[in-house]
Amino acid sequence: MTGGPHQRYLRTLGTGPPWARHAVGEGAVTPQDQQDRADRAGLLYGFAAYAFWGLVPLFWPLLEPAGAVEILAHRMVWSLAAVGLVLLALRRWSWIRPLLREPRRLGMIALAATVISINWGLYIWGVNSGHVVEAALGYFINPLVSIAFGVLLLRERLRPAQWAAVGVGAVAVAVLAVGYGKLPWIALTLAFSFATYSLAKKRVGLDGLESLAAETAVQFLPALGFLIWLGARGDSTFASEGAGHAALLASCGFVTALPLICFGASAVRLPLSTIGMLQYVAPTFQFALGITVFHETMPPERWAGFSLVWLALALLTWDALRTARRARRELADATARAAALSATVEGGVVPEAGLVPETVISDVATADAAVPDVAVPDAAVPDARPGSISGG
Repeated sequence: MTGGPHQRYLRTLGTGPPWARHAVGEGAVTPQDQQDRADRAGLLYGFAAYAFWGLVPLFWPLLEPAGAVEILAHRMVWSLAAVGLVLLALRRWSWIRPLLREPRRLGMIALAATVISINWGLYIWGVNSGHVVEAALGYFINPLVSIAFGVLLLRERLRPAQWAAVGVGAVAVAVLAVGYGKLPWIALTLAFSFATYSLAKKRVGLDGLESLAAETAVQFLPALGFLIWLGARGDSTFASEGAGHAALLASCGFVTALPLICFGASAVRLPLSTIGMLQYVAPTFQFALGITVFHETMPPERWAGFSLVWLALALLTWDALRTARRARRELADATARAAALSATVEGGVVPEAGLVPETVISDVATADAAVPDVAVPDAAVPDARPGSISGG
């Protein structure tokens, strides 16, 4: 028995008064069911995005004999084409005209395009030159660098556990410098360039696809000019290594855009704290690939340095989860008090002036102020919007 239109409508939404929910039967979809499905979908999209970024070291060696700079130029050109097609399909163009009227935001986009070019190029070179583990280290320590940026540039205040994590991270870099016989410059450059990129993206305030389109638009002409010059010299591999090689170079746009789309689908479904935890999937995959597939060596001092980095990240994670629980508890308590006050007023009993209302208002304000700080610190997760291009 399907029931009338009203019952079918309630069955779809899972809402309505208790008698109506009982009428539609046990198969009704409740708001909690819808939220659970959204959470599961968000986790799948998020894991897919970060796993894709974590496995991308397997892709760059396929593009040889093209050098890192040629691969980078193709990535810039074909990424704009791929993202442009997605935006065309979604008809999302309204952001362009307002952006062109704001020189400061255009300057931030130019800065973001510059530092992400450094990040992409160094990552591609590092992978194809046998430095996958050190590249993974760069993305492990990126949250710590982002926190340092938050303190130094944004005047953010850290909790004790966050200070401890930054300190342990600094010790880890020193230990790794001893292990490598030099500063791990690839990891540090990747971490600092990506943290700068994330900071610039915050200032721009565009969503992921729009931001990537604007950045690759800045990159497009220099990259295309370089590829034309390379072809004129006869050094381009695009036309000389066969159709398969050309197709792989062109697929750089797909490799860049697909995980970003998955990340965007995840970011609108999951809280920032969950996204902050997922970001460690990519460097973990990269680290595992460096050891098991690329057979890079890991002497004891490097294991010691990486262990300290992981300890620092564990401190950040513990602090974030503890803060999240406290904020949820404070918000629940304040909401319960507000509900009790509302019931009292509706019952015709007005509390004495200056007592309960101010207490409740203060509690709600305190709990509400704590909610945005629930996640990994704001600087540790560079941007809640889609567009954090982790893992090169």
